[in-house]
Amino acid sequence: MRGIFRLCLAAILLSAPVLAAAELARPAFTPPPPAISSGGMVQIIFSLLLVLAAIVMVAWLLKRLNASKLGGGNQLKVLGGVAIGQRERIVLVEVSDTWLVVGVGPGQIRTLHTLQKQELPYAATVPESAGNSGFANNPDFTSNKFAKLLSTLLHR
Repeated sequence: MRGIFRLCLAAILLSAPVLAAAELARPAFTPPPPAISSGGMVQIIFSLLLVLAAIVMVAWLLKRLNASKLGGGNQLKVLGGVAIGQRERIVLVEVSDTWLVVGVGPGQIRTLHTLQKQELPYAATVPESAGNSGFANNPDFTSNKFAKLLSTLLHR
C-alpha cells in the first residue's frame, strides 16, 4: 500500500512543472471579434432590399402577363345582383349572348333561369367604375327596379 502511495505522489510531483508551464503558456483572454461588422450589416441590408425588389418585380410581371392573357375578350360579366338573405343572392350574369339568372348561397351556385341577351330597359348599363359589384353602386338602379326587371324577364 505504501508503494502505491509513493508512486502516486511521485507522479504528481513530476507532473507539477508541466502543469505550471501549461498554465503560464495560456494566452490572456481576448474577446471574440464582433459577430456582425458594419460592412457585414450593409451587405445584409443590401441583400434584403435586393430580395424585396425581386419579389415586387415578379409580382408586377405576373400581373402584367395575366392581364394580357385575359385581355378585353372576357366572356363573363356580372350585370347585377340582389341580396335575398344574409348570405344568399340572385345574380344576373352575361355569358356571350346569354343571360343567366343564378342563385348564389353558401357552398352552392344554381342556375335559376336562362335568357337570350337583350337590351336592358334602363338608359345605361353598369358604369365602368362599378366594376363587378353589380347594380348596388348604380344610383339609377335600385334593388326594387332589379326585382321588377327580373320578374318581367321570368314571366316572358
